Amino acid sequence: MTTGVSAVTVFCGSSRGRDPRHAADAATLGADLARRGVHLVYGGASVGTMGVLADAALAAGGRVTGVIPRHFMGREVAHTGLTELVVVESMHERKALMADLADAFMALPGGLGTLDELAEIVTWSLLGLHHKPVGLLNAAGFYERLLAHVDHVTEEGFLRAADRARLWSFDDVGALADAVLGAIDLSDRGGGPGTAR
Repeated sequence: MTTGVSAVTVFCGSSRGRDPRHAADAATLGADLARRGVHLVYGGASVGTMGVLADAALAAGGRVTGVIPRHFMGREVAHTGLTELVVVESMHERKALMADLADAFMALPGGLGTLDELAEIVTWSLLGLHHKPVGLLNAAGFYERLLAHVDHVTEEGFLRAADRARLWSFDDVGALADAVLGAIDLSDRGGGPGTAR
């Protein structure tokens, strides 16, 4: 199955989390991207849901590029079996390259690093630095409090409703992939579907 998006950057965790669903969803997404012929770009680690995501995409015959700061190379977390592993000098370079390589973005459940990556890429969209779709996997309500806060920020007038709609949210991996991979330019879609239940 082909899609208009040829490469997607996925932000996710260096841990698997307590709920086994998170690793299962990462595996499902990795395999799905490979089946769709979509190039996966991610943080380059072999651990956590990052490793699960990459391994599933590779096992399904997908192309996977990891982008990892040199700082992590000595910690034995870099994935050495990828299609391509790009070593950069800083976290800033990592995020910039991951953004440049992608036609779209997805965020799975993760920690503060995942939140940092997601917040920055959404902010870049608000500033008009890119017009690429951004989708969030709110599996098992993982991001419910974050989404409630974003809604609160909107209600308080710090974020326009049209800009709030640029962050898409889905409870299911398949729905997330279908929406994000089926859209290219948010400006043509009024920001996107917002939250889908």
